[in-house]
Amino acid sequence: MAFSGTYELESQENFETFMKAIGLPDEIIEKGKGVKSVTKIAQTGNHFAITVTTGPKVLHNEFNIGEETELESLTEEKIKTTVNIVDGKLDVKLKGVHSVTELSGDVLTNVMTLKDIVYTRISKRVS
Repeated sequence: MAFSGTYELESQENFETFMKAIGLPDEIIEKGKGVKSVTKIAQTGNHFAITVTTGPKVLHNEFNIGEETELESLTEEKIKTTVNIVDGKLDVKLKGVHSVTELSGDVLTNVMTLKDIVYTRISKRVS
């Protein structure tokens, strides 16, 4: 499946609860609530470059499927991990957070789970 494209956040569930659980300060959570978020994915074979821009915050990670790499988390921590493709979905564990990203048509769904807290982001392809 080709993930390449630009996606704008359409909706999200459990944003505040999840962000508090991973340790983000309240002022950062408040700033991030209503801000437009854009995800750009460039995929070349098994190589991915993903940039998520949320207001002034830019999170950029590059990785090859199945190879250990260092990724920056939402808390700006660098974590060694391996991204895999499971059933056509990007699957990665960053410390206690399990992230699964799926593309269905023009809809990109990212589900992050920390213990019993599930945070869902749904974005729509804009290009």
